[in-house]
Amino acid sequence: MTERITLMAAGELRTALEAAAQGDLPTAAAALMSIDPTSWAAIEHRLTVLGGSLPELLATIGGEAA
Repeated sequence: MTERITLMAAGELRTALEAAAQGDLPTAAAALMSIDPTSWAAIEHRLTVLGGSLPELLATIGGEAA
């Protein structure tokens, strides 16, 4: 069974990535904390399949080395 990412979680992830890109870490953290556990697991799984992780993605977007 494939875990699904809810539409709400996708929006929160987008908000987190946009905030991280702008250097707004409190908003990024709040958005990530709003993601439900099932969607969170699905996001982590998809990133792993792509060969990455959320910390690496956030660091790349924020312009820092992972």
